[in-house]
Amino acid sequence: MSDHGRMHMQRSGGSAAPDAGAAHPYPRITSFRSRRSALTEAQQEVWDRLWSQLGTQARFDAKPAEHLDTTAWFGRRAPVVLEIGCGTGTSTLGMAVAEPDIDVVAAEVYRRGLAQLLSAVDREGVSNIRLVRGDAVDVLEHMFAAGELTGVRVFFPDPWPKSRHHKRRLLQPTTIALIADRLRPGGVLHAATDHAGYAEQIAEAGDAEPLLQRVRPGDELPISVQRPTTKYETKARHAGSAVSELLWMRRR
Repeated sequence: MSDHGRMHMQRSGGSAAPDAGAAHPYPRITSFRSRRSALTEAQQEVWDRLWSQLGTQARFDAKPAEHLDTTAWFGRRAPVVLEIGCGTGTSTLGMAVAEPDIDVVAAEVYRRGLAQLLSAVDREGVSNIRLVRGDAVDVLEHMFAAGELTGVRVFFPDPWPKSRHHKRRLLQPTTIALIADRLRPGGVLHAATDHAGYAEQIAEAGDAEPLLQRVRPGDELPISVQRPTTKYETKARHAGSAVSELLWMRRR
């Protein structure tokens, strides 16, 4: 983690270093694939100039738990939304611009995707986006406290379509339980997928989580659930894949 990134992390009071031999409360899920992450010259220039200010690396190892101090990082106190797997940031950027009073933390494992989003943030002069490179479960578990988030967005996570790979899907009951714990009362979990089987699995897990309830027509929500249409989504629709929007609210 950069020195600047450490400025925006605070130790949670009374935390002890985790026991390396203890069972992890939230099982790690290999929900992403290996990809090339070489940056273009322009992307590298923006990365070198802005990453230490707007980005941080999620690394925890055997240290005491540390939480993001989003008030210090964004320079204000505002509702915070975590977007997991932001990709190249099309939805992240569009939704952040539409909601300037909401601060967005975009988490992604792929450096190139983060670099594309960072370049767009620089180009558009957007001030309410920060970036984290790291695993979603690590980010949720260690970087945010219970009841801290106003929203969590997970758009088009890898469906791992083969049956033997379903265990690698991100949105399993344990991860949804962790998301629910990190949401404040009334906070929103917004997931979207174009894979029918994965949509069924997410729906079943979300409905089974006791801290969550389905968002109903007329419910007043603290964040927008209107997403920009991405190139990936357009291709999926043209291929005949229906997109499922799945929305829950943390019980008040």
